[in-house]
Amino acid sequence: PDVFAQRLRPHEPLDPAKAQTLTTSPLIIESREFSHEFTVELANTETQRTIGLMHRTFLAPDRGMLFDFHTERPERFWMRNTFIPLDMVFIRATGKVAYIVQNAVPHSDKPVGPSQPVQAVLELPGGTAARLGMRTGDIVRHDIFGNSLNP
Repeated sequence: PDVFAQRLRPHEPLDPAKAQTLTTSPLIIESREFSHEFTVELANTETQRTIGLMHRTFLAPDRGMLFDFHTERPERFWMRNTFIPLDMVFIRATGKVAYIVQNAVPHSDKPVGPSQPVQAVLELPGGTAARLGMRTGDIVRHDIFGNSLNP
């Protein structure tokens, strides 16, 4: 039997009261072709990261959630109790995009992510990476990477 699947709680029905709202800050994604600004919620604690964007039915095109692990480590994400498709951008400590998962399937228990360690994961509305032409090697600017454009 699948040991991973045995540890899972049953899927929950949509319950907007379980959605979290976190502190926000600006974030910029830069590539050779564009620079795009987002407002991101900061998931800095284990509890905040565990809940993530679960139980939401909408995420605005210029919004996202940034999961900071404070150090580089192997990370894989899944979509349990997440009701909207998301793009997941896996980011090295330098702010460089290491890996992108496009349109992760809502409710999927399949862990996705890169083989190399990352410091953070940025979740954006599904389709954002394709719409903006994002790719590995792009730079994410934010205070957690020490490369913010804020003075």
